[in-house]
Amino acid sequence: MTEQGTSIIQEFDQTPAKVFEAVIDVRGWWSKNITGSTAAPADEFVYDVPDVHHSRIRLVDVVPSQRVVWRVLDNTFSFVQDQAEWTDTEIRFEISAGADGRTVLRFTHVGLVPEFECYDVCHKSWGFYVGHSLRKLITTGTGLPNEITDDVEVIGARMESVAG
Repeated sequence: MTEQGTSIIQEFDQTPAKVFEAVIDVRGWWSKNITGSTAAPADEFVYDVPDVHHSRIRLVDVVPSQRVVWRVLDNTFSFVQDQAEWTDTEIRFEISAGADGRTVLRFTHVGLVPEFECYDVCHKSWGFYVGHSLRKLITTGTGLPNEITDDVEVIGARMESVAG
């Protein structure tokens, strides 16, 4: 697999342990409509926005306070031709010590490249979920995940309100 992908790097005053706990609390920052487990190696979960996006993801590497790696096992989007664009990509959260005792979180969706039809939407979405919602969960204890009943219009409006 190519090492290319979309990345977001953030720094926090919180400890690596606190950043790690927020990352594995996927319902706290991505979507409350996650089924399955999201914390230990070999856990699998499903992310679903009905009629728009469905992903089944496995945790393939989990090292507390250091890293979490997901592998996308299967994925479908309603808005692209090639339904395999996310399949077999890796989503990495790498936690390390930064300057002045700060914690660095590097998020990379390895394999999500500009050539993909979904790239613009997915890049923007990760910017919201990781750059805003996960950041908020880490810094305040409350993220901005999708609600179980949210449809794509509600989700889009939430993203736009933060971006605007």
